[in-house]
Amino acid sequence: MGGNRPREGGHDIDARLAQRLAALRTERGWSLDELATRSGVSRSTLSRLERGEISPTTSLLNRLCAAYERTMSRLLTEVEGEQAQLVRAGQQPVWNDTESGFVRRSVSPPHAGLRGELVEGTLRPGADISYDGPPVAGLEQHIWVLAGALEVTVQNETYGLETGDCLRFRLWGPTRFRCTSDEPVRYVIAVVLP
Repeated sequence: MGGNRPREGGHDIDARLAQRLAALRTERGWSLDELATRSGVSRSTLSRLERGEISPTTSLLNRLCAAYERTMSRLLTEVEGEQAQLVRAGQQPVWNDTESGFVRRSVSPPHAGLRGELVEGTLRPGADISYDGPPVAGLEQHIWVLAGALEVTVQNETYGLETGDCLRFRLWGPTRFRCTSDEPVRYVIAVVLP
């Protein structure tokens, strides 16, 4: 399993992510078996993840976010520490899932009291990522392609997006993102909680 997270100030984000995931499970009073049932992730994988032995892929992290009813940005922000109003380009957290070819930049880290955030995504040519469902039912997303071509499937309807195109939808079911260009596709997702 192969996500690579940024390192901030010499601190290991992977270790903090493992600790936060274990804490979320403990806060809810769930056993590993119960979380496995709720997330569809095996008990052994969850155990290894919480001990920091493996790094989650985008798909795995999305399943856990759905079980905990929080967006990936919110989870990563909880791990990354203090929430700022201004985040300079060089300080924006970048999360790289080398297995899927997905790079995720948190442009505007979420704040507990706010409902919207911006995320920049980059997929290498041929990269294909599927999500079983949203982390929060009814999540609103706006996808704006900055460069390249992206195929997005939302609840069994497929859209081909090219540079400058924007797609807006409310998310209730599965989604799929696939880079259809010969160069990486770069896009912005505006995420708005219901």
